[in-house]
Amino acid sequence: MDNVKKMNKWANAHTYYSLDILRIGLGVFLLLKGFSFITNSREFEDLIAPVSNFMGGMLTFHYIAAAHIMGGIMIVFGLLTRWAIIAQLPILLGAVLINFLGDMNGNNLMLSTATFGISIFFLFYGGGKHSADYYFKMEK
Repeated sequence: MDNVKKMNKWANAHTYYSLDILRIGLGVFLLLKGFSFITNSREFEDLIAPVSNFMGGMLTFHYIAAAHIMGGIMIVFGLLTRWAIIAQLPILLGAVLINFLGDMNGNNLMLSTATFGISIFFLFYGGGKHSADYYFKMEK
């Protein structure tokens, strides 16, 4: 718990609007990706075809779509940012690995790797000073 407090103090002392814009951009990207999965469910089924034997197809579809939509909204507002990122990490790791198990697509690999890296950063950084997490913490 002390480590989390130290990370929060460091993040609040080193907060910048560019990091808030990056966090909001990540949230909007995940939100739009969740809506994209819902509207293009056939393409999504084709995308996860290499690993569909390991995971239940419909369960995976609903988990990914719901986690992206709800997690994206929470990340945009900075509400429980670390928990929302933790819910995204298995999905993003799977997005990186699916390029190696199925057909290699360089654009998808770069996009999923960048999203995974930014998510790891915000897992440690948190929501920052301009977030709902900070606002509710200061209300005490």
